[in-house]
Amino acid sequence: MRGLVLMAALAAGPAAADTLVALRAIRAQSLIGPQDVGLVATEVPGALTDPAQALGQEARVTLYPGRPIRPEDIGPPATVERNQIVTLGYQSGGLTILTEGRALGRGGTGDVITVLNLGSRNTVEGRIAPDGRVLVGGAP
Repeated sequence: MRGLVLMAALAAGPAAADTLVALRAIRAQSLIGPQDVGLVATEVPGALTDPAQALGQEARVTLYPGRPIRPEDIGPPATVERNQIVTLGYQSGGLTILTEGRALGRGGTGDVITVLNLGSRNTVEGRIAPDGRVLVGGAP
């Protein structure tokens, strides 16, 4: 039955006062699928209003059934896991420096994480690139 309600909601698109809610408990670090979310006819300030905004995203926190989903509750799926060895990249003009580091957090494309530079043993912050590299400093 929930599937039919969700399919009808997805096909019709969001109404002016709809709010996106979790239909079941979604654990943090789980991908959100069409069976996981639905629309309710109420307006919650700051909550998502379109299922397309959440589909394919990863839950950053546990989402409970019937509770509104806010933009900060979800994000792109993680491409870097905590303790993973990653390539650190720095680029400025014609200079490119690549080295290895250990991710001290997890995140998806565009997230900023802290990485331990394995060569210098210093920690740096960098933005995760789509290919999984972590770009620091002047890197584009």
